[in-house]
Amino acid sequence: MDHLVSRSGTGACRVGYGISGRGPVVMLLHSSVSGRRQWRALVDALDERYTMVTVDLIGYGETPPWEAERPQRLTDQSALVHELAEQIGSPLALVGHSFGGSVALCAAAELGERLAGLILLEPNPFGLLQAANQAEFAEVWALRNAVKQAGLSGDWDGAAERFADYWNGVGSWAAMSQQRRRLFAEALRPNYHEWDAVLGAPVLDYVAAVRAQTSVTCARDTVPPIAVIVALLRGRRPDWRFIWLEHGGHMAPLSRPELVNPIVSEALDQL
Repeated sequence: MDHLVSRSGTGACRVGYGISGRGPVVMLLHSSVSGRRQWRALVDALDERYTMVTVDLIGYGETPPWEAERPQRLTDQSALVHELAEQIGSPLALVGHSFGGSVALCAAAELGERLAGLILLEPNPFGLLQAANQAEFAEVWALRNAVKQAGLSGDWDGAAERFADYWNGVGSWAAMSQQRRRLFAEALRPNYHEWDAVLGAPVLDYVAAVRAQTSVTCARDTVPPIAVIVALLRGRRPDWRFIWLEHGGHMAPLSRPELVNPIVSEALDQL
């Protein structure tokens, strides 16, 4: 069942989301160039035991695009979580993949005792690389610049090819049909603002503030910046649980759900 909530005049956000199942509430936050439907297999596997809430982040599905003149912040994205938590109730567990993992981390820091648990899949809080002066930040910055330039020039196909091949593996763009390329390039547009959000966030504060049980899953063959981010998280939060997939890459939650979904299920069952 799909829903759309909007409370104009209160400062609340309009949010596209889906909800199904029964039991403890689990909110799922998708990656860039995706949407709430990326979680269909996980929802089908768990909605007999959990109330599964899938959210469209800003600019995806039924959630309107970013139109403010100022740069987007992670707190603008986490406001969607708070809006739904107010509607649905808490405590709740958060599951986030890639950019959704950064949004989940921000929301987790804000939720405090209302958070039952946090599950991060290949999270991308790139500010950690910048703060630690990691060489991998240059790799991230180059990708950011390609997307930002596309927003100015309108060459979204060029940026989409680079983005797809970086996160999904070389040759991913070439393997897509023309229709799939068109959809991918259109879905990349919200990412223009997501770079501002993720790079401008006080990530160290968020990491320190999380008090709920937390697990982080990463593939050993992920891209170098994500591997370093997870290592930095492990150094700062040795109390968190870290799980490694032998293979699957950064997009394993979408491309290899049979590997990732049992890990998420086990982490939720342990909360």
